Amino acid sequence: MGYTDFGGAYVGPTQNRVLRLAKELGLTFYYVNEKELSIDYRKGKRRMYQGTIPPVWNPLVLLDLNNVMREVDAFAKLVPVDAPWSAERAVEWDSMTVKEYISKACWFSCTASVMRLAVSSLLTSEPHELSFLSFLWYIHSGQGILRMANITNGAQERKFVGGAQQLSERMAERLGTRVKLSQPCIRVEQTQNGDYIITTKNNDHYRANHIISAVPQALLNRIEFIPTLPPLKIQLIQRIPMGSIIKTMTFYKTAFWRDYGCCGSVISHNGPVVYCIDDTKPDGSFPCIMGFVVADRARELCGTTPEERKKTICKHYVESFGMKEFMHPVNYAEKNWMEEEYSGGCYTSGMPPGVLTKYGRVLREPFGDIYFAGTESATYWSGYMEGAIQAGERAAREVLAAMGTENPSNIDPIEPADADVSDTFIGPSRLELMLPSLGALLTLSSIGGAVIACAVAYKYI
Repeated sequence: MGYTDFGGAYVGPTQNRVLRLAKELGLTFYYVNEKELSIDYRKGKRRMYQGTIPPVWNPLVLLDLNNVMREVDAFAKLVPVDAPWSAERAVEWDSMTVKEYISKACWFSCTASVMRLAVSSLLTSEPHELSFLSFLWYIHSGQGILRMANITNGAQERKFVGGAQQLSERMAERLGTRVKLSQPCIRVEQTQNGDYIITTKNNDHYRANHIISAVPQALLNRIEFIPTLPPLKIQLIQRIPMGSIIKTMTFYKTAFWRDYGCCGSVISHNGPVVYCIDDTKPDGSFPCIMGFVVADRARELCGTTPEERKKTICKHYVESFGMKEFMHPVNYAEKNWMEEEYSGGCYTSGMPPGVLTKYGRVLREPFGDIYFAGTESATYWSGYMEGAIQAGERAAREVLAAMGTENPSNIDPIEPADADVSDTFIGPSRLELMLPSLGALLTLSSIGGAVIACAVAYKYI
């Protein structure tokens, strides 16, 4: 049981491809702990609550947050997952950053803070770096903000017993010697016969009639293509940087936070860890807190050593949890994805303003017999393991269709729901749907006040 997931780790309802693949490979899951209370840490104050979304005690702020989240989900549904550039308001939304939307939509700083945290934790980029259209597309691909943010019945519901790396390991076992490791591709050259010669860094050569590239498209410019990629593709890959994240694991002798009634989850509005979660193994061994350091917070810590980061994070846990025991870990490990040579960051590529409407069409477009996969090209659960599997299967079917063994109309079929995993709808309640926005409430209040004033004036004047 001595394993730690430094990459993709979490699986939840509606992620049906990864659930299906896990069954095929004989893998099982365990539930992420959420039995106790979570903590919202803001401006030096702690609030304990049940669930994922932090509590809001001010009723006006509650109206504001409810309205913004409802509006984002409603807008997201208007963005086609397979062609976001075709949305009716695509040009308008793609010319706007998420920061600009937050500034316009949120009345209170508390609401804006929650939305900024949601953006940075989901996309590992700052709101000013992303177009609003790309954010809406990402939210739609992940079934809405609440589905993506939740643990129970959400994207962080369960993990693999034995670690997520088993997915690739067991697939590799079935493929045998056809899997070639430690041979990064540096050149793809099309011959006069129309097939391709692939050259690796250690100067090995492979011949193929069709190629599927699952390299993050932001890194495609590290591979020499002969002939060169189309101009719009070259332009695209220069504009979609990978997100910034350091994934940290801090181990303790016991899961003492549970004794304090805390499940291990904290949403922090004061860095460096924006979100942490209990990563203790299902049998109670290796008590651990997994913490995400993302976006600007990750970049700020890049210049420090792992030992310095460990001390900074432990100190932050003491402050956010309110428990001195966090200063005494028994082990610490991390993965700085920004220094990973063959990904350049994580979880996926960010889309600045103007990218989707100008270049989005070529994200999945083949180049000759070269097909492009990778989670950033997925239409459902982009940025997740589910998205990576969907994109890979779609690209494989494109190759089979080109070979004449697959119906072109069956390139990207809908994956049946997993009968063993509940996918209860996550969305606003009837009450939340009925609640007005703060602007509407103030308008009604103004109208009501004016009516009362007129009535009083009519009676006494």
